[in-house]
Amino acid sequence: FTQPIEMRTSEMLSGVRGDLAIKIFGPDMKQLAQFADATVKLLQTIPGNEDAQTIKNEGVQYLQVELNRHAIGRMGLSVEDVQNALKTLVEGRIAGVVIENARRIPLLVRGADDLRLSQARFEQLRLPMADGESLALSSVASLKVVDGPVKVDRENSSRMVVVRANVRGRDLVGFVAEAQAAFASKITLPAGYRVSWGGQFENQQRAAARLAVVVPVALALIFLLLFATLGSIRQAVLVLVNIPFALVGGVLALAMTGEYLSVPASVGFIALMGIAVLNGLVMISTFNQLDQQGMPIHEVVLQGAKSRLRPVLMTACITGFGLIPLLLATGPGSEIQRPLAIVVIGGLITATLLTLVLLPSLFSKFGLVSESNEVTV
Repeated sequence: FTQPIEMRTSEMLSGVRGDLAIKIFGPDMKQLAQFADATVKLLQTIPGNEDAQTIKNEGVQYLQVELNRHAIGRMGLSVEDVQNALKTLVEGRIAGVVIENARRIPLLVRGADDLRLSQARFEQLRLPMADGESLALSSVASLKVVDGPVKVDRENSSRMVVVRANVRGRDLVGFVAEAQAAFASKITLPAGYRVSWGGQFENQQRAAARLAVVVPVALALIFLLLFATLGSIRQAVLVLVNIPFALVGGVLALAMTGEYLSVPASVGFIALMGIAVLNGLVMISTFNQLDQQGMPIHEVVLQGAKSRLRPVLMTACITGFGLIPLLLATGPGSEIQRPLAIVVIGGLITATLLTLVLLPSLFSKFGLVSESNEVTV
């Protein structure tokens, strides 16, 4: 069960309405169907699978024409002549253009529509010969009814079959990793066949790769801004110390609630980093102001922590209370809202405790340096 917009978006992005799409490429449709059935059975043995299936792409009957090259040669014809005649009778051929009311209308010549519905009538098709005579198709070809595919799906000019599945009760990345290992060990694809893994898993991998670049760049920019604001590398590092403790709270909250590290949870960690840096910057700026007044270092951290207690708690409480509706959400969209709220609320607890308790102690020991070692801007 999913939302209509989410389902359509998944279909537009990957062509499949499912969490996981396994696309198997190859030239033979029958062998592709066998690989697809084997993949479905394999997925059904993995914990967390749901709705593992593939489209049944067979059962349509086709009329297959097998040409007798020796008989065609004895009649003074070529295989190409017979094929062109069959194409004209079945598909049609443009014989000319008729102009009617200033419109050019192509004139199509082809056989009757009931030819494709009757094998007996198709066998009696008359093929023209060079001397003006004609002969029946059955004298130079044999016809038989065979089963074939409903349709032939292609991607990048390669035939393919799709196996789709949803994941419930476990993380998508772990499920796909287990499925890939099982597929590699139990299903061997011959030369000319290949497999690709897509669906929501592909979107998750793309987002994770993007975050792996964005987060370090964001942290570097934050450090530069802190250095420009505080004028000290040590104090900029002290502010960034808030971030690991905030992340620890988010990870513990995810573990306690049974949620998984998803893209919404990753976005929650990014928001949490901003809140942790803001609280640390407020605290250390106050310490610097008190230090400039000539207070002893123990008075600086004590008075600074007391004066900033209310602003730091207000920041954490307002953010936490604002996310409670998302935390309690159970309807459509809760799979995105709840992980984000869980991460931020859990991280706020540890980040606030660090800011109020541990950061003053760290500042008293490492925050102030001598003028000769101070790096200023």
